[in-house]
Amino acid sequence: MRSMAAARFRAALSILRAQSTEECSRFPLIFNTHRNNSAFASSESGLLQKLIDASDSRIKTTLDSEFPSNPNDFPWPSLVASLNDSAPQKATMVLEWKLEKLRQGDMKSEQSYIELLSLCERIGNLPLALRVFTSVEALRTKPTTLLFNSLVSTSLFSGNLLTALSLFEIMGHSDDYGPDSTTFDAFVSHYAKSNDFEAVKSWISARRDCGYPDDAQMYESLIQCCVKWNKFIEAGAYYDEMVSAGLVLTESILTNMVKAFCRKKNFAKLQEILKASLDSGIVLDENSNTRIMRLYQQQGLVEGIEEVMEMLMGTTRSTSTLSLLHSLLVSLYSDRDRVDDIELSVKRMLDQGISYSSVEVVEKVIDCYFRNEAYDKLELFMESIRDIFELRRSTYDLLCAGYQNAGLTEKLEAVANDMKMAGF
Repeated sequence: MRSMAAARFRAALSILRAQSTEECSRFPLIFNTHRNNSAFASSESGLLQKLIDASDSRIKTTLDSEFPSNPNDFPWPSLVASLNDSAPQKATMVLEWKLEKLRQGDMKSEQSYIELLSLCERIGNLPLALRVFTSVEALRTKPTTLLFNSLVSTSLFSGNLLTALSLFEIMGHSDDYGPDSTTFDAFVSHYAKSNDFEAVKSWISARRDCGYPDDAQMYESLIQCCVKWNKFIEAGAYYDEMVSAGLVLTESILTNMVKAFCRKKNFAKLQEILKASLDSGIVLDENSNTRIMRLYQQQGLVEGIEEVMEMLMGTTRSTSTLSLLHSLLVSLYSDRDRVDDIELSVKRMLDQGISYSSVEVVEKVIDCYFRNEAYDKLELFMESIRDIFELRRSTYDLLCAGYQNAGLTEKLEAVANDMKMAGF
């Protein structure tokens, strides 16, 4: 049944390839090369510096001296990624050395070759990955789906889509190493990253035809494309579908749904997302948190804002994010002349040791107090921020104008004196 489903999908490959005509014209042979030197997170290592300093002719000698035996007990991914960032040719030489050691060693296992293929993928070196792949023949065993999947991933990562599609066709004709869910996921992820929504849906349809159940990664790709193309209603439908199916949410899904529901101004769904974030222990990023609070502020929506604020504070550990959230809440209350709520919010903010994110927020509070003739509260507010916020010239001007309009001469003179002492 799997072979039949794969065969049906091969009929759709011509459509997918047509979308990549320009790219395919640059790859006339199945195993042409395309290099993509990507930077990965680097790690501190004495060996890394030795390899960077060594000449190309000394790379293998250096590695032999460092690893006289069993070179697998080392963080190779970190080393290779860092070396590829500064000296790509040397990163390739390190992997060539590892392949040579693997061929010469007594311990030959498919897993060792798969790990080496993974390193080839990290540096986007498809030619070397093909050499690793053909070396499996030395084991006198047939290639497996796992090995093919590693090669497909390397092809996609290196930007050689034609090779990946050709490998998929080869797998589709085999009963021994046919495509599995991981194979389809690789293509789905690839097209999702390039925001090709139609291709994503085609590959997911083929995945389903092969009998593989839906998973969170699949919905993550669908929702990502929907949000990118402003298909917010479809994104919401996919989100509801996966929640109904009981699938585990991911940070990417929650982040994209925050974007979608903010654009649709769906406050009920935003609260649902926040609850889901708290329940799952997923920490939303600063952009997501502030996007929600900023929407409430822009819409002047006060109802339920305290509950939202509590949830937002529970979904972040960043002090800068908390400062911005508190400031947005205080701004909202200031815009709506909620004098008592301002006082409570400021107290909560200061009790948590959080300062204001901008002078604009402070001046909004001052302006609100003047509008509502809450001079005692204004004085308490100014006293509370005296040691944590440096007043600007514009802030002093606002205070002077406010006290002058209110006819509070004594207060005006006190502010004028403070202004002189501050150098204004």
